[in-house]
Amino acid sequence: MAFDYKKEYKDLYQPKTVPAIVMVPAMRFVAVDGVGDPNEEGGDYAKAMQLLYGISFTVKMSRKSKNPAEHIDGYFDYTVPPLEGLWSMGEGVPGVDYARKTDFHWTSMIRLPEFVTDEAYAWAKTSFASKHPEADIDRAYLFDFDEGVVAQVMHKGPYDDEPATVAILDDYVRSQGYELDFSDTRRHHEIYLSDPRRSKPENLKTIIRHPIVKVN
Repeated sequence: MAFDYKKEYKDLYQPKTVPAIVMVPAMRFVAVDGVGDPNEEGGDYAKAMQLLYGISFTVKMSRKSKNPAEHIDGYFDYTVPPLEGLWSMGEGVPGVDYARKTDFHWTSMIRLPEFVTDEAYAWAKTSFASKHPEADIDRAYLFDFDEGVVAQVMHKGPYDDEPATVAILDDYVRSQGYELDFSDTRRHHEIYLSDPRRSKPENLKTIIRHPIVKVN
């Protein structure tokens, strides 16, 4: 049976609709940076998706290659983890302003299994690029992210309804003796458990995380 990160790490991928504080361990991702509205049809965000899923599934399918040289050491069968995103407004502005989507600064990313070394990633990137010369492959990069202590909550419903859930999350943070700890490296974080192309807006599930620090 394929290893499923969502099922094996339920505290990270199956939170409740009530906020909680968790410690997120270091993870490795394939990532792409960009600016602008993610809803723009055929825009920068859509192009980032091609890179992220293309490289991720190149790793996933590597074991089926007829060329043994393309088999990655330590490979185990797994389910490709969900899409994630780090969001800010740039210029040191903390959090996100949902009314200014064209000003979003984002890092979109997909978690990679632990067996993906620098060399394995470089192979997957080159392999995908050879089959998709139109892709701007240099935008994709290997991202080691040590997120640390966060508050998180499950948001159910349309993305545009997130501000109400964010308000509940931030109130919880303060009630527990913490404060928000946004920075250039610690940003508003979302994990997308639903495919918006196949799910009704009211059925979307999105994990929202905010970085926090204990108040002295």
